[in-house]
Amino acid sequence: MVKKHLIDFSIIIFIFLIDRVSKLLIIGSPETYEQHGISVTSFLNFNLIWNEGIAFGLFSFDTKLYYNLLTIIICLIILIIIWLMLKSKRFEKISFLMIIGGSMGNIYDRIYYSAVPDFIDIHFNNYHWFIFNVADIFITLGIVFLICIEMFNSKKKKNESY
Repeated sequence: MVKKHLIDFSIIIFIFLIDRVSKLLIIGSPETYEQHGISVTSFLNFNLIWNEGIAFGLFSFDTKLYYNLLTIIICLIILIIIWLMLKSKRFEKISFLMIIGGSMGNIYDRIYYSAVPDFIDIHFNNYHWFIFNVADIFITLGIVFLICIEMFNSKKKKNESY
């Protein structure tokens, strides 16, 4: 039992470390503070912004009270996701591990910097997607996998009922 949770914990720490290293590299690079950042390809820039809200800068508040309240709510949600992860198996568990690892990276930044550094800027011509970070990739993939699992299980149950 302990060995199984040790592997889960290791996956969370691995995702957290990938996120931390990527953010530290970007924060330490003076080029990312420029207006257009570092141009990697014709559709990808590394451009550092500090996100004080949640996903895609939503719910950015000027007062610390709301910011701190939102941080507490996010921590409670992470605890619920950890509980769900402990009750899940196989691919569903991996999805929760990805969400937890990414969430831990972003909550660390919220507490340490009072903002989350986002830097991956995907664009086509003048259309730019929201700027995000590595933790956001893991969170998004975990959520997409959970949706796919639920859709597959729903379809499977529907076919079994016939």
